[in-house]
Amino acid sequence: MYLAHFGLREFPFGLTPDTGYFFPGAGAQAALNTLLVALNSGEGLIKIVGEVGSGKTLLCRYLLNHLEGEGWAAAYFPNPHLSPAALNQALLGELGGAVRRSQAYGLTKALEMRLLELARNGQRAVALIDEAQAIPLESLEALRLIGNLETEKRKLLQIVLFGQPELDDRLNQPSVRQIRSRIAFHDRLAPLSGAETPAYLEHRGGLAGATRPLFLAAAAQQLHRASGGAPRLLNILAHKALLLAYGEGADQVAPRHVRLAGRDTPGARRSLLDRLVLA
Repeated sequence: MYLAHFGLREFPFGLTPDTGYFFPGAGAQAALNTLLVALNSGEGLIKIVGEVGSGKTLLCRYLLNHLEGEGWAAAYFPNPHLSPAALNQALLGELGGAVRRSQAYGLTKALEMRLLELARNGQRAVALIDEAQAIPLESLEALRLIGNLETEKRKLLQIVLFGQPELDDRLNQPSVRQIRSRIAFHDRLAPLSGAETPAYLEHRGGLAGATRPLFLAAAAQQLHRASGGAPRLLNILAHKALLLAYGEGADQVAPRHVRLAGRDTPGARRSLLDRLVLA
């Protein structure tokens, strides 16, 4: 495709959450700082909320990589639509414990023993739960009970919930008010600003091998307007615009390529795109 044309080693705007492309924009960096402060202070329950495509999964995986080798035992759940028993079993397995009994009590006790073992070995345990808005209410209650386990000095398990705004709606239900009251730190992932979008495009392009800007300044501004600063939508539009520029043999993406890419992309702000002047 367009790799050789633009001097790239790989596609810079893929949709897979590649932590090597993590961009420390103001929203992502603020959320990461909140997470690190909360985890290091031993807070039991932390929540990060963001719209679809805002970079929650990338942030979650980046945090997971950051915790490796830092005295943490981390469990990662990309799909937490699990019953309480299945959640306990998965958590026990992720933390290196052996499941010997299938009864709910046996699982809970085995998980408690594993958490105590980790604590004795100087390791802190954390569960990173992506797509947390999908957790059944009864499993949220199970998480609360697990999060109550503690020594005299600290919690045995810290829990980080990454979810869409629907997570707040679920936590506002009376049946889970106890877990809501235990959220000590929370943050909301903000979209990229107009000033950050050109830097984001250059950051990803440079990591993929670009030695010159791939987008004209006006094209970068229009990409921001069309995407609203949402990283996933921005990646889709940038990739399509590069394809269109390559098809014309152009050295850089121009505003007209963004306009055409937006017409073919669900979710793009077409009312804005339709007013853009072809360049």
